[in-house]
Amino acid sequence: MPPEREPVALPLLEDDRAALRADCGDCFGLCCVALAFSASSDFAQNKDAGKPCGNLQADFRCGIHRELRDKGFRGCTVYDCFGAGQHVSQHTFGGRDWRADPATARQMFEVFPLMRQLHELLWYVTEALALPQTKPIRSDLRTCLARTEELTRGAAEAITETDVAAHREDVNVLLLRTSELVRKGVGGKKKDRRGADLFGARLKGADLKGANLRGACLIAADLRGADLRTADLIGADLRDTDLRGADLTGALFLTQTQVNAARGDERTKLPDALARPGHWSAS
Repeated sequence: MPPEREPVALPLLEDDRAALRADCGDCFGLCCVALAFSASSDFAQNKDAGKPCGNLQADFRCGIHRELRDKGFRGCTVYDCFGAGQHVSQHTFGGRDWRADPATARQMFEVFPLMRQLHELLWYVTEALALPQTKPIRSDLRTCLARTEELTRGAAEAITETDVAAHREDVNVLLLRTSELVRKGVGGKKKDRRGADLFGARLKGADLKGANLRGACLIAADLRGADLRTADLIGADLRDTDLRGADLTGALFLTQTQVNAARGDERTKLPDALARPGHWSAS
C-alpha cells in the first residue's frame, strides 16, 4: 500500500478570507457603539464603550462616512473588524439588533471585541496555511483553524467565557514557527527588530527583506523605498509610517488596519489580500 501523501496546498483564493472582510451592510454598527475612543488626532471627541457614536444613523450607517478624515475621525478609516461585526450581528445573535432588542445590547457589545480577536487569528492562520513553507506544521495549523472556527460558532455565553488571551498564545506558537519557516529561506543576514522602538526611524531604502519586525514601533518611520518582502510585521505599529515606494510583497501577517494607518502611494507594493487605501492617493 503506497504511503499516504500530504494534501497539496492550493494557492490562497480571494474567497478563502471573504468572511474575514468587513461587511458594514450586514452589521448593526457595532464598532460605532461597542468600542470607546478618546479625543485625539484620531478622534474628534470622546465616546464611552456601549454608547452610540453621534454620527451613527438609524440604519446603522455613518452619517459622515465620506468626510471622516476631514472631520477628525481618522481612526474610523483605519479600523477593520476582520468581519466580526457581521458575524456577531447575523450569526451569533441571529439578526436581532440591539435597538430593536435592547436586552441583547450589553452582551452583544461584550462579544464583539472577543469575536474580532478570534477573526484576526483566523486571518493569520488562513494565511499561514496557504504558504508552501508551512508543510511541516500544516496539520497543526489545520487543527488550530478548526478550533478557532469552532469558538466563533459558539453561543454568546460561550464566547464571553472563552479565554481568548490563552487561545492567542497557543496560536502564536504556530505563527512564530510559520515566520521562522518562511524567513529562513530568505538569503543574506536577516535583521531581528522584534519589539524594537523605531519611532521616526530613518530607514529610507533599507534592506529589511525577511526581517523580524513583530511588535515593532514604526510610528512615523521613514520606510520610503524599503524592501520589506517576507518581513514579519505581525503587531507592528505602522501609524503614519511612510511606505511610499516600499515593497511589502509577501509580508507576513500584515493586516488592512496596519496598511490603513500608514502612508503610501501608487508605487507601494502590497500583498494580494490587502487593498490600497483610498486616502493614499493624496500622499
